[in-house]
Amino acid sequence: MEVITKTEPKPIECPVPHGKRWKWLGYVKRLGFWGFMFFLIKGVTLYIVLPYLAAKGIFKW
Repeated sequence: MEVITKTEPKPIECPVPHGKRWKWLGYVKRLGFWGFMFFLIKGVTLYIVLPYLAAKGIFKW
């Protein structure tokens, strides 16, 4: 019969080294900002500018 011993719990460590964590964080933040800007410009163009131009008769569908 095998004896099972209780082990002490280890603190959870991040699998990504400390130096690389900041690179990924910066990348995600930049991607998030540019993604926000893309959808902001797309939304303004599709839902405000194009209907306005269509109503004025400058842009016809």
